Amino acid sequence: MIAKQTASPNDPVAAASAAEGYFRNIYLTLKSIAIGMKITLRYCFSRSITIHYPFERLAFSPRYRGIHEFEADKCIACDQCAKACPVDCIYIDKSAPRKIDKASGKAVGGELLRYAIDYQKCMFCALCTEPCPTTCIHMGKNHDLSAYSRQDMIVEFTQLDRKGLRTPIPLWVERNAGSIPWVKAEKERLERGELATTEADIPAL
Repeated sequence: MIAKQTASPNDPVAAASAAEGYFRNIYLTLKSIAIGMKITLRYCFSRSITIHYPFERLAFSPRYRGIHEFEADKCIACDQCAKACPVDCIYIDKSAPRKIDKASGKAVGGELLRYAIDYQKCMFCALCTEPCPTTCIHMGKNHDLSAYSRQDMIVEFTQLDRKGLRTPIPLWVERNAGSIPWVKAEKERLERGELATTEADIPAL
């Protein structure tokens, strides 16, 4: 049987190794603090930027995930978006199978009876947009969908389509369109059924 060798408390090599590890830990700790403080101080003394919302428009990135915009005339009710939704907040109903007409690019066949999203549950993860074979569901740039009841948080996109809308018009847009120019322009875009731009609208600093 081979006896296991243990380092003696008076072993100078072991003592040097322990001391080296101790001071290395101190060095790494101070280095981490220095890196964090460097980032903090850089932002601490940078020029602050204040947006006077809603009088000034917020700038959103191209991939911002806001309230959905839906093109009902392209939807074939395949349920791919509903299956991809992790919280089951998309509800779809149709009278018969639908398919895309290659000549017109529109969905034909059965009637799309319902396409609704419950925004009490929606996480804005955009997983519903990825599997859509006709790219009829998009993430918009509206960020506020305030309502007075839970039922109002369930958006019936098929009903909006009958009004020529791709997405709901928020209450704050309705109330401020008469006094704030950019809100008026946004309301007119929504009423035209025009999809939100995917281009960058972030101003250069």
